[in-house]
Amino acid sequence: MNMEFIEAIHELEKERGISAEILFDAIEAALISAYKKNFASMQNVKVTIDRQTGKIKVFAYKAIVESVEDEKQEISLADAQKINPTYTMEDMAEFEVTPGEFGRIAAQTAKQVVVQRIREAERGMIYDAYINREGDIVTGIVQRYEQRNLIIDLGKVEAIIPASEQIPGEICQPFERIKAYVVEVKNLNKGPQILLSRTHPGLIRRLFELEVPEIHDGIVEIKGVSREAGSRSKIAVHSNNPNVDPVGACVGQRGNRVQTIVNELHGEKMDIIPWSQDPVELIYNALSPAKALGVYPKNEDYAAALVVVPDHQLSLAIGREGQNARLAAKITGWKIDIKSESQARTQSLYPEEYETNTYPNNYYDDEDGYYEEGYEEGMYEEEGYEEERSEEEGYEEEESCEEGNREQENSGQEENGAGYQDDREEYYGEVGQGKE
Repeated sequence: MNMEFIEAIHELEKERGISAEILFDAIEAALISAYKKNFASMQNVKVTIDRQTGKIKVFAYKAIVESVEDEKQEISLADAQKINPTYTMEDMAEFEVTPGEFGRIAAQTAKQVVVQRIREAERGMIYDAYINREGDIVTGIVQRYEQRNLIIDLGKVEAIIPASEQIPGEICQPFERIKAYVVEVKNLNKGPQILLSRTHPGLIRRLFELEVPEIHDGIVEIKGVSREAGSRSKIAVHSNNPNVDPVGACVGQRGNRVQTIVNELHGEKMDIIPWSQDPVELIYNALSPAKALGVYPKNEDYAAALVVVPDHQLSLAIGREGQNARLAAKITGWKIDIKSESQARTQSLYPEEYETNTYPNNYYDDEDGYYEEGYEEGMYEEEGYEEERSEEEGYEEEESCEEGNREQENSGQEENGAGYQDDREEYYGEVGQGKE
């Protein structure tokens, strides 16, 4: 062992991030085994390496006894006091037994131990680094497919996305950078194994935390996530600040925030809904984009509810193959039974204790969008309404003139009032058709 070896250990410490003290301890432990093996010694020995010069010394330990029965393990008090006069019967005698040819053996053994310990230390560092990241999001580079498993390079280690955790229909190209959710970290004999997922609902939560500063700062809170990977997801958000709109914060200006997440998931649709403590209102929101006419809890535990929607929005509320209803049930924790208005009336499903029109204020089923929040009936006039009204008034004046002319034409005729009324009604049927 020489100075070059000491310098090499310190260089490894800088490059690999492994403490030099760990390497020295490993080499000392390996040299103890080498000493016992090469010199057939069963003694209690200790190997020390000078951290400055690299000089190696081997020390043996023997128990001090009155009568020696095993020379490899015991020593008499008289012989021990020749080494150090202060020894007593309760001490362990220590003396140097460094062999002359130990330097070559130490060099060969140290080389193997250093390589092995570097591998073990790197594995331990990787495991320690990622075991605390379970439930977090990581970014990696796509390497290859192995038996349908996707291998991702995370820098110092390769992670695996099993086929069951891949988004259906998603094909990742080599050297493409993707984000994934850390599901589990295992410490195996061959090294740490990191399992990732692209389908876990936690991936949606972490992506929004990255893209929306209000969520990262705790102003906006994600209350629930339901997902069918590759197709559609619903996320319920709540604002702890009344001046911050949670849905608007997640959508971003012109939808740039949510669009970044959609692009990362290769086009997966996102429904962002406001969360409410009232479960009835939460179900209203969860069925978006469909608009419900009423939500009626079926029992006291609020475990199930009947939702009545307009006839023309029944398919929208249920969704393709029931997807919208499933996602709404997951995010609310309710069992939702969706019926159209005509079905509810035909089957007499409306509970007696509830009114038919139980939807919230300013929540109307109007396709034209006139009954939006902030508008009430009679608070606005359609464009051109005044002009149309003036035209109708002019039309009435024209009719009165025509009626006067008609009376002059018929002044010399002897007709009763009933006949004149019939003729007038016929006239209105032709000229004034549509006027009420």
